[in-house]
Amino acid sequence: MERTKGKFIISANEIAEKMGAGWNYGNTLEANFGGTPDETVWGNPKASQEMVDAVAEAGFDTVRIPISYLSKIDDSNSFKIDEAWLERIAEVVDYCYNRGMFVIINMHGDGYHTIKGGWLLCDSEDQDYVKAKFAAVWRQVAVRFAEYDEHLIFECMNEVFDGIYHDPVPEYYENINDYDQIFVDTVRSAGGCNTHRWLLVAGWNTDIKYTCGNYGFRFPEDRGNTADEGRLMLSVHCYDPWEYCGDDLKKIFLWGQKGQEIIEMTNIDPIYDADWGEEEHIKAQLAMLKERYVDKGIPVVIGEFGCIDKTLEHSELPDRIAENRAYYDGFLAGTAAQNGITPVYWDNGYNGPNGFGLFDRRKLTQTQPELIEAIVCGVRNKDPMSGRSAYIDRYTG
Repeated sequence: MERTKGKFIISANEIAEKMGAGWNYGNTLEANFGGTPDETVWGNPKASQEMVDAVAEAGFDTVRIPISYLSKIDDSNSFKIDEAWLERIAEVVDYCYNRGMFVIINMHGDGYHTIKGGWLLCDSEDQDYVKAKFAAVWRQVAVRFAEYDEHLIFECMNEVFDGIYHDPVPEYYENINDYDQIFVDTVRSAGGCNTHRWLLVAGWNTDIKYTCGNYGFRFPEDRGNTADEGRLMLSVHCYDPWEYCGDDLKKIFLWGQKGQEIIEMTNIDPIYDADWGEEEHIKAQLAMLKERYVDKGIPVVIGEFGCIDKTLEHSELPDRIAENRAYYDGFLAGTAAQNGITPVYWDNGYNGPNGFGLFDRRKLTQTQPELIEAIVCGVRNKDPMSGRSAYIDRYTG
């Protein structure tokens, strides 16, 4: 697909439809060893055109590329990004452009307290340094991609908070609000397609509750926007309920109405079923996002969702557990689409116990075709149950 200049505008009322179902190229360009980014150090192969082709052919229209900069930023040289690293990012972006896909690039591990060299820290005492560095990095990224049209979306940061799971600290939340505003102002001032590019901003820990609730989130102004409508989007993540979606220590491997059906069918102990965060919770969360943002012309992207593979947690039920997993992913994706929200599945490249992988990145094959069909059909048809035939046929014959 040719990169275009000028006034090519993707409007707010069509952006979610065009972005369709999304997929994360996770644990790759954000991977690092000791604070040095290295896309293979977490066990995945290098990103490739062939892998992006497989994702596109599976029915995904958007790829989110998590990116860490960390030691690739030279603090002693006006925060200059290593040129080879920036060009590698551009290569991977081009893989997506070659397939006519939307692509989201962000600043990922730089905001983590758990990674050596993490610096985008809202609780840091030296906020002048943090904010100057943040602006400098985004300035360089925006200039490098200034002529890429609006199929390239910038996302300011990823799950930035103070690293402690509690309600937001007002002082620290104000720093996050400042980061959002700095990001928008910096990108807009870089010219080219950046003046009307779609930009994703986020609240505390990219969390729905802490973004929509009365916890201090301040949506930034978009003073440099040259389009005739708002060009900002909201980024959130959804792994509710975490005990089912991501906790690999708790043996919670059933969820929702499908989980209840499996319990009734097999007489398995209900202790394995999630006791919160079921269908009504998901519907309420996404309806709230629609009311507060989508209906006001602010598109929403669920930049990460999914649930880990727990099929081996019970020796007699692997197929039923997998069926429930496909049901969850399809339900969330379809419900998001019903509300005009773009869902982007988190794939970390790992297939096996507690993995999020949908593909074998070396063989370039689908490992979870039922999950893929549930997600893609759910979004395409705006129906949480649209992909049910995939897992019904596979798991129940």
